[in-house]
Amino acid sequence: MTPPGTPSAPRARGKLLLVLSQVYPPDPAAVGQHLHDTAREMVRRGWRVRVLTSARGYADAARRYPAHETVDGVDVRRVALGSLGKRNLGARTAGGLLFLAQAFLRGLFGPRPAHLLVSTSPPMAPLAGMLLARLRRAPYTFWLMDLNPDQAIATGAVSPRALTARLLERANRAAARGASAVVALDEFMAARVRGRWRLDDRLAVLPPWPLEDHLAPVPHAENPFRARHGLQGKRVVMYSGNLSPVHPVDTILQAARELREEQRLVLVFIGEGGQRAAVEDAVRRDRLERVLLLPYQPLADLRYSLSAADAHLVSMGTDMVGIVHPCKVYGAMAVARPLLYLGPRRSHVGELMARFELGWQVDHGDVAGAAAALREIVDASEEALAARGDRARAALTAELSQGRLLGSFCDLLEHGVAS
Repeated sequence: MTPPGTPSAPRARGKLLLVLSQVYPPDPAAVGQHLHDTAREMVRRGWRVRVLTSARGYADAARRYPAHETVDGVDVRRVALGSLGKRNLGARTAGGLLFLAQAFLRGLFGPRPAHLLVSTSPPMAPLAGMLLARLRRAPYTFWLMDLNPDQAIATGAVSPRALTARLLERANRAAARGASAVVALDEFMAARVRGRWRLDDRLAVLPPWPLEDHLAPVPHAENPFRARHGLQGKRVVMYSGNLSPVHPVDTILQAARELREEQRLVLVFIGEGGQRAAVEDAVRRDRLERVLLLPYQPLADLRYSLSAADAHLVSMGTDMVGIVHPCKVYGAMAVARPLLYLGPRRSHVGELMARFELGWQVDHGDVAGAAAALREIVDASEEALAARGDRARAALTAELSQGRLLGSFCDLLEHGVAS
């Protein structure tokens, strides 16, 4: 028997995998990047793959992408009004519904798929995927990248008694029960849905993989990102990813205020999202001169931006365990950098931190603890930081590599399709 994660030999072309996702490269959202890795690997295995996605950027609807292109053998079809941006919940919801209406019709009248893959972008996508799969008489896999309405309820965006929350929960439960497989990102997420949705043996747990095709450690002396942003001779703690309220960073910003006189420390925030304005306000209000805010970096430059850090900040809200899964931890591990984890110990990231001794863990609200961790990072020797980073990369190579996890995920997709 072939071990899980072992690449399968290419087979005769013919079967069609249909992917529904509001986000897809070159959109920078991590969900899209992982879906493209999956689509590309399925093409390598001999499948035809068609992706239905948005022609407008998810965060910035003014960004436009080609209506049709072939990328790495993947047939990418983009619908015109697939996003209205992320400026508020209403815009995100309306954009998601517009995307699903157009994608559903394209999937209904396009070639019949042998399998359908749907994730949680937008949150209503699983229901659309289930209905489309039933009409096309095709099995489907539900990739649970985050958990809603749990996320919206935990952030206070909606009430647990709200009609929208109850309807979305019922829709997800129906989609999960009809799927050939439901894939959760960690055991905490699996525990939240296992009993609620009665998934029996159709629930799999697979973490998302690092984007290793674009990641490798780059020494500081050879890194143009550090030179371009004046980071030579500094200790850089970096947050790179979605600046969302589910990943609060106010504890670190308060600690940075206490360390304003520390000339060696620079905090770098890369990304967009609903929390970026709050970060900008804190920088202005508290005169945090050594905080640098940058937009998302091009995927081709990711190895340089991530390697520019001496430690990576990973945050997850206390109430978000099992609801979201901060993928940025794997990028930091791939470039051999230690982690400063702001979040609860009892979580997937907390378990990784403890098991592999990857860095520092601080609870939300523990400003003194955060300040102490930042001081320790500043004062640590190059050798001490490198040792933690090397452990991170070794753990990723041994258990969490792209080849291993992507292979296992694509094996699961193929296993769910009748030959």
